[in-house]
Amino acid sequence: MATDKRYIFLVDDEPIQNEMLKDYLSERFVYDIKTYENGEDALKDMGLNPEIVVLDFHLNSHTPGAKNGVEILKTLKENYPNTQVIMLSGQDKIDVAIDSMKYGAYDYVVKGETAFSRMENTMNNISELHRVRTINGAYKRTITFLSVVIVLIILMSIYLSYRYIF
Repeated sequence: MATDKRYIFLVDDEPIQNEMLKDYLSERFVYDIKTYENGEDALKDMGLNPEIVVLDFHLNSHTPGAKNGVEILKTLKENYPNTQVIMLSGQDKIDVAIDSMKYGAYDYVVKGETAFSRMENTMNNISELHRVRTINGAYKRTITFLSVVIVLIILMSIYLSYRYIF
């Protein structure tokens, strides 16, 4: 079933963090925003094809044994490579950020007083990337169509000139 809805998933085991970010983003973007307290629940809803997943690094404070953000990130990028993932974490460690980027995160945002504005900037960049990819796809389809038309014209002219000669 096709849908015109555009989704963002917020995955953080701190419900207050999820709600604050949801409120902030809802005022600035036209997306349906769904929140999850663990990555496993978000993975179950990936059929909704979210454009963006905001994923916390630590996801097991309320659900012991839950996968951490990097494990969920790996699964997301392996199975849904077109979904952009923004890692959001209280970890201000370069190795955590590097691991996140290495496994396919679009960006790594450290929780703090500038996190929401940084998140907004990152989402604007993702939206621009999405727009450019959409335009690029349209150009590719147009070029393919025009190439086929040109080949058909050439073949038709060859055929007609061959018929005229004989």
